[in-house]
Amino acid sequence: MAIRKAVTIGLWLFFAVSCRAAAKTPDCYNVKSPSFNRSCFPKHFLFGTASASYQVEGAWNEGGRSPSIWDTFTHKFPARNNFNTGDVAADFYHRYKDDIKLMKELNSDVFRMSISWSRILPRGGSHKNMEGIKFYKSVINELVKNGLQVSVTLFHWDLPQVLEDKYGGFLSRRVVKDYRKFAKICFQEFGDKVKFWATFNEPKVYSVAGYDRGIKAPGRCSKFVNPECEAGNSATEPYIVSHNILLAHAAGVQEFRKCKKCQSIKAKIGMAHSPVWYVPYSNTPADKEAAQRVLDFEYGWHMHPMTYGDYPESMKKILGKRLPRFSHSESRKLKNSYDYVGINYYSTNYAADLKNVDPTKPRYTTDAHADRRTEKNGVPIGPTAASANVVVYPKGMREIVKYTKDRYKNPVMYITENGYSDVNNQTLPLKEALRDKGRKDYVQRHLVSLLKAIKEDGANVKGYFAWALTDNLEWQLGYSVRFGLYFVDFQDNLKRYPKESAKWYSKFLAKN
Repeated sequence: MAIRKAVTIGLWLFFAVSCRAAAKTPDCYNVKSPSFNRSCFPKHFLFGTASASYQVEGAWNEGGRSPSIWDTFTHKFPARNNFNTGDVAADFYHRYKDDIKLMKELNSDVFRMSISWSRILPRGGSHKNMEGIKFYKSVINELVKNGLQVSVTLFHWDLPQVLEDKYGGFLSRRVVKDYRKFAKICFQEFGDKVKFWATFNEPKVYSVAGYDRGIKAPGRCSKFVNPECEAGNSATEPYIVSHNILLAHAAGVQEFRKCKKCQSIKAKIGMAHSPVWYVPYSNTPADKEAAQRVLDFEYGWHMHPMTYGDYPESMKKILGKRLPRFSHSESRKLKNSYDYVGINYYSTNYAADLKNVDPTKPRYTTDAHADRRTEKNGVPIGPTAASANVVVYPKGMREIVKYTKDRYKNPVMYITENGYSDVNNQTLPLKEALRDKGRKDYVQRHLVSLLKAIKEDGANVKGYFAWALTDNLEWQLGYSVRFGLYFVDFQDNLKRYPKESAKWYSKFLAKN
């Protein structure tokens, strides 16, 4: 009897404690729950926002800066850039102190910015522009003063035009030496304050949009792809450019490892990739293989050499001599050449096997022999934002993180970009323009998906950067779309206003 009573009391206590524990467990997968906040994530998880120099700085011909290829592209081909330029952009160059106050309002921990190569080395070589260095030191010091960690991308697509004119930019291996000089100067000048470095942002986009499709600077492609391209070869140039980017990345990492300032604050270095997640269009082996091939061509193209020292086998098999080769020494320098993997995730597509590829018109876009689709039987895989390349599929965040964990030895990861675009409808009253329910919903659902990757899949993700802090120039789309948490009134002195997403993000990040 005494034993039965003791067992009964024990069970009662067990259930009481369990219920109490359950009551205290935050409802972290429910975005409407009051307990869905930053405390759901690991203790030292970093949250922040991101930007890029050409998209926000403006002051294109101030402070000793020389033109970049984007200045040339927007000025020379206005119709290809929605008749917009980054000459003024969001004017971060003059307003950075006020924008850093906005970061504080968001309760963010870190800011990701990029450095304009043309501000540091306007002649492209070794002659430093001290005015440009002073500007970035002021920005970095202001961030640190406000309690924000600093993440710097060395190259976010704005190559000095002088190097493009001199030897064709990233089409020449000569760029590796110049990139090394640029990286070394940045490490020397800013290495005591910058905690995170990225050698390159989205090399796939730079190579494909700039050299296969011709829609981004420097606007090169084969004539059969786009008659507006004055020169280019979509079958070879994207691969040459990315090969040189990878060699430059390895050179930059070498300089970083020698930087005593960087090592003293335990800084980390990596690259920001832009993988789209791909779902096989059907369960057939052909479509499953197509999904893997396109992941190899879009993500493995740069991640595989950085992890294993060579390109994926599928690329080597399909491309043959069109794909450059690494020497043994280059392969050794590339292997494991990062401390973290940056993932810019926005979208998911279907991938179907593409059988009828025209052999007379080779180009990167069809080389993977995969048809990228956003619909299946007339049903979209997800809603599309104002930018056609942003197809909302939060599950893809978890899938690409899990894929990275499994395929690339569970590296430390940061979501270096994730965001949603609205149409820039200038007829909307300001009050209505600030109601960005789509963006708020997008961020919330992607954070839940990321949390599942961390808690349920064991992915080693350490931070999340929302793209973007403010509305800015969206490359060839100009100001026709808005990605910012803060609204920029391009019609009224570039005034900033918090959107509903900014208010939510601030509340989510509040440290109670």
